[in-house]
Amino acid sequence: MIDLYTWTTPNGRKVSIMLEETGLPYEVHAVNIGKNEQFEPAFLKISPNNRIPAIVDREGGGAGLSVFESGAILIYLAEKTGKFLAPKGAQRAKTLEWLMWQMGGVGPMLGQANHFINAAPEKIPYAIDRYTSEAARLIKVLDTRLGEAEYMGGDYSIADMATYPWLKVAFDLIAQSKPEIAGEGLNVRRWLAAVGARPTVERGMAVPKV
Repeated sequence: MIDLYTWTTPNGRKVSIMLEETGLPYEVHAVNIGKNEQFEPAFLKISPNNRIPAIVDREGGGAGLSVFESGAILIYLAEKTGKFLAPKGAQRAKTLEWLMWQMGGVGPMLGQANHFINAAPEKIPYAIDRYTSEAARLIKVLDTRLGEAEYMGGDYSIADMATYPWLKVAFDLIAQSKPEIAGEGLNVRRWLAAVGARPTVERGMAVPKV
């Protein structure tokens, strides 16, 4: 049994999608980041960076094995189950490079774009333009990749699970605001439809229920 500590964010939903895809039994613990529940001492023991998602694998011995950071969790679950990440070779390398691309690019840039557009107390045009432009460039990079392969790593993998929740909510906004950078994004649109049509993804995107 996996204990999943999560909230209704793209980062959290990466892991619930993976758990649905693998069929591992899991129990959801909602951590309301709007109420700063991620800073509670009990959660800090599981996630030293005070961020969701985090998991505890009860089969990890003793009190269980805790893992934080969404990318690390995806790799851990893939290796635990032998699914969605090749054990070695070119397929594994391709999946991991696109997973790290998401972790280092898509998540941070779209997160900052969202902050300066929707949450910042002052609208700063330079910051909004900087982050939406970079997000649009990343969409173009992904569109080019998906013109070469059906999925990000070639086969459907944890790279797709990591990226889908972000672009599901942000693609149209970014593509419409910076069409001269993002382009038409036809390959991304095709990929979004294919990933979103998976029942496991649909269930994972509905976690946690609040």
